[in-house]
Amino acid sequence: MTGTEAFESGAAVDADLPAPDITVVVTLYNEAGSVDELYRRAVSVLEPGPRTFELIFVDDGSTDGTFAALERLHAADPRVRAVRFKRNFGQHPAMHAGLSRARGDVVVTMDGDLQNQPEDIPQLVEAVEAGYDVASGRRRARKDPVGRSLPSRVINGMLRRFTGVDIEDFGCAFNAYRRGAVEPMLGSIGKQKFTKALVLSGGASVVEVDVAHAPRLGPSRYSPLRLTRLALHVLAGFWPQPIQWIGVILGTVSSLLALGLGAYGIAFWIDEANFPGPLFGGVAVLFVLGIQGFILALIGEYLGRIQRDVEGRPLYVVDREL
Repeated sequence: MTGTEAFESGAAVDADLPAPDITVVVTLYNEAGSVDELYRRAVSVLEPGPRTFELIFVDDGSTDGTFAALERLHAADPRVRAVRFKRNFGQHPAMHAGLSRARGDVVVTMDGDLQNQPEDIPQLVEAVEAGYDVASGRRRARKDPVGRSLPSRVINGMLRRFTGVDIEDFGCAFNAYRRGAVEPMLGSIGKQKFTKALVLSGGASVVEVDVAHAPRLGPSRYSPLRLTRLALHVLAGFWPQPIQWIGVILGTVSSLLALGLGAYGIAFWIDEANFPGPLFGGVAVLFVLGIQGFILALIGEYLGRIQRDVEGRPLYVVDREL
């Protein structure tokens, strides 16, 4: 399949092929060096078991030969399906492409950089088969640097607060879902950057499962700026009426600050006969401007969403599909 077909719905598959028990969805971006090993390890874990399976690899516009490797795997094993985007659209649209095509009763999602260990797939599947809608991967002995893990903890705390779901690791992409829990959310998955949080916000039951986490080869794609934008996305996507709350906080803090600085200034003026107005005035202005900048950034997130919805742009455009 080529062109823009099936950008928001599952691609057609041979009606004579029975649906597998498990679908493993793997998102890839410039992972040519890890595709073969990931496939080999996943098959070696899944093949001896009683469950049938398929592997859906979504190539998010790679430029390093990732899709050529997927073509070789598909030619040798029909259980391998592959989707290639025309350009890099992002991990979460790629996740939507895989989830919308999944046919298994249990759907496992994972990144293709081998930080997720395929050997942990069975325990995630077993947790869903035990009766839960979501088996949430929890990275033990996390191998990310502090600059990556610390902002992640902040974002996890925000998501716990806004979704009301008490799990530790919302950011782990290595999870298993009952397909029935994912399907009602497909219209929003991809637009939101936290698929797991979105599914759980719909009332899905969840259990956390400890999974291994390997160090990433090469630098992280999540820069401080990108992590800041991710935090804004969480606020806009999961915090109800944030503008109103931020406005109340801004008004309260600014009023208390102005009152405190004014009282201090008057006392200093009386005691020293020299009121340092310019200094405190500058501090107050910078403080208020900083908060206003944050509010404007949040409004920008909303406007970006409105623009995408008004224009009706697709989440992604498929170039080829196997």
